[in-house]
Amino acid sequence: MILNVNKIGMNFGKIAVAAGVLLYLGACTPQGSQEMTEESVEKTDSPADEPKSMGEEVNRKVFYTIPSPLELTSIIKKAGAKYDKSVLNVTDKASNYVTQKELALNLGVYCADLSYASIFEQRQATLHYFKAAKQLADNLGITSAFGKSTVTRIGNNLDNKDSLVAIISDSYWETDAYLKENKQSSISGLVIAGGWLEGMYVSSKLAEKTENNTEIVSRIGEQKLTLDNLIAMLSSYKDPEVVEVVADLYALKEAFDPVEIIYNRQAPTVDKEAKVTTLNTTSTINISDAQLAVISERIDGIR
Repeated sequence: MILNVNKIGMNFGKIAVAAGVLLYLGACTPQGSQEMTEESVEKTDSPADEPKSMGEEVNRKVFYTIPSPLELTSIIKKAGAKYDKSVLNVTDKASNYVTQKELALNLGVYCADLSYASIFEQRQATLHYFKAAKQLADNLGITSAFGKSTVTRIGNNLDNKDSLVAIISDSYWETDAYLKENKQSSISGLVIAGGWLEGMYVSSKLAEKTENNTEIVSRIGEQKLTLDNLIAMLSSYKDPEVVEVVADLYALKEAFDPVEIIYNRQAPTVDKEAKVTTLNTTSTINISDAQLAVISERIDGIR
């Protein structure tokens, strides 16, 4: 059975500044029509610092086309999925990760699980996953994003989902900024990869468990383009541990290759008074049950 999803008329007004979550941009994503304010365009196109190497240049161009863990988990909740702790990586494993590769990938994993728990308003799970993420961040030498003040803010806002989401998002972006500033962009890339892979793992498992899963499956299909961007970013680094991850992602890409994304490109509309540009391109995603099963199996193997 082929899932044929036509993405039409989805407008994202201002880019969730409170949560710090950047949505897919332009032709890099097949989400239908979108709005971009001048503020969001400036934030996306203007790097904080000039890139110092080709790897940083590729990273800068690709980074903002990869959805954050918070974005992925927000999407699957809106698609009707329920909270299921069995799909998450258990926090007891945090002490098992010792190499930089393990620490970076699983920091991304725990950031995704933390996002999932917070979006679904699971107070205790949010605390546990934050502590696990903090443990890995500390072992990587990242103190600014997961310091005592952040721990206090998390504890004080467990009953305020919007504030909690904003704090978690800030920690995620601060982690990336710290690593880049300290010339560890390849480690940042692994954190991003780990978060994206965990988001995909959770999405695929929830697709299996959700009766009306059309929207979740379509979001999984859209990630074909994100995967290409992720491979492009990581391929700019030659660290052995990154090369190993890229090989796994190429195997996953083979599973995504049969997924068909058909675009109906239309000119954007501009509201000069409101300073908002609406991208009107729509798309149709064709993904079969068999294709989804192969994708899910490959993600399981990597995870």
